[in-house]
Amino acid sequence: MSSAGVSPSPSPQPYAPNGGANGYGASSPNGSASPAPAPNGSSHHLSSIVRKKLMGYVGFANLPNQVHRKSIRKGFQFTCMVVGESGLGKSTLINTLFNTTLYPARPSPDPAVERPKTVAIESISADIEESTVRLRLTVVDTPGFGDFVNNDESWKPIVENIEARFDAYLEQENRVNRQKMVDNRVHACLYFIQPTGHALKQIDIEFMRRLHTKVNLIPIIAKADTLTDEEVQNFKRRVLADIEHHNIRIFQAPVYENEDEETLAEHEAITTKIPFAVVGSNSELELEDGRVIRGRSYPWGVVEVDNEEHCDFVKLRQMLIRTHMEELREHTNNVLYENYRSDKLLGMGVTQDHSVFREVNPAAKTAEERTLHEAKLSKMEAEMKMVFQQKVQEKEAKLKQSEEELYARHREMKEALEKQRAELEDKKRRLESGRPLTPEKASQTKKKGFLRT
Repeated sequence: MSSAGVSPSPSPQPYAPNGGANGYGASSPNGSASPAPAPNGSSHHLSSIVRKKLMGYVGFANLPNQVHRKSIRKGFQFTCMVVGESGLGKSTLINTLFNTTLYPARPSPDPAVERPKTVAIESISADIEESTVRLRLTVVDTPGFGDFVNNDESWKPIVENIEARFDAYLEQENRVNRQKMVDNRVHACLYFIQPTGHALKQIDIEFMRRLHTKVNLIPIIAKADTLTDEEVQNFKRRVLADIEHHNIRIFQAPVYENEDEETLAEHEAITTKIPFAVVGSNSELELEDGRVIRGRSYPWGVVEVDNEEHCDFVKLRQMLIRTHMEELREHTNNVLYENYRSDKLLGMGVTQDHSVFREVNPAAKTAEERTLHEAKLSKMEAEMKMVFQQKVQEKEAKLKQSEEELYARHREMKEALEKQRAELEDKKRRLESGRPLTPEKASQTKKKGFLRT
């Protein structure tokens, strides 16, 4: 194994008179606190940061050293899952990554031997020590994945294994005694893509769609020495296009604020290599110039594993182990596991008040309550106006209807009076002219006179 150690944090610097060299922040010349401007522009905001000028060395600059000693004492745990079809060099790459023989050489099965019909889950653990740093490494292999004629739901045992590890960790968190918690959650999943040179197969897309919300996916183009440099670049573009088209989230190394140019350049160099085209080998070869390298020898030349011009193995190891192993662990714990845990508890009917344990600023709370109260009053006022307008409209409609009914009755009464007046005028004219009032009476008078004759 290599002997690259973890350099301890630098010793605390002495107190700087101007308050800037040691990172304690600036202050006013008289030594008083200089509050930072509040987000809303008010210097009296209670949540504003107040910088204090230290008058001497206190000692909390030793916190990184304390964390370093604690980490060295406890050690680290890391679980890596490798998924891919048989023959893509998964075991060889794991042995190459950690420069040790975790997986022994597997003999090729006889063609007449009946193979298993389901995807198996195999796990192997090893304690590795490098420069006093202890790492409990667990590698989860998935033999049988993609080796069948019908690969329908071949991803299901893998998803169940990842969720079972989440459930085991959740059960440990719910114990009364949580002193000895073992983190067996999968922190990274190396998915090996067959070097076809065309695009992702349907089984690749389906697997990554099922697992990208449960594990940190790192796509790897296996056996990159079977492709030319131009074919590798074209294949990478096709793989990334398929991943983007199907909305698959792969692990991207985070970028933090105030990073130096060297770290940003290193991050960009790693990002541009995804998916990693790698070649794995534990064989040591001696070159003509006397150098001993790890690689593969072919009639046309030698492929060096640790040569960045030949493959992306160095960038993969750099991201997975040397620079972003802690980010993989944190993203698994803070994002992937928390999402699974929340969904699990919500499915069990457990709810949470998000206001619990929230820092409360009295001034901000008063302003928030005032805003809510004013909004409530405005809403009530709007509702009252709307109800008043509705009542007025209903009253106006009723008055209009009553007015129309009165007009109709007035017309009916006026027409009846006009008719009665006409009848009376007609009767008056008949009386004055000596004619009978009605035709019936005249006919009766004639009939009576005829009878008397």
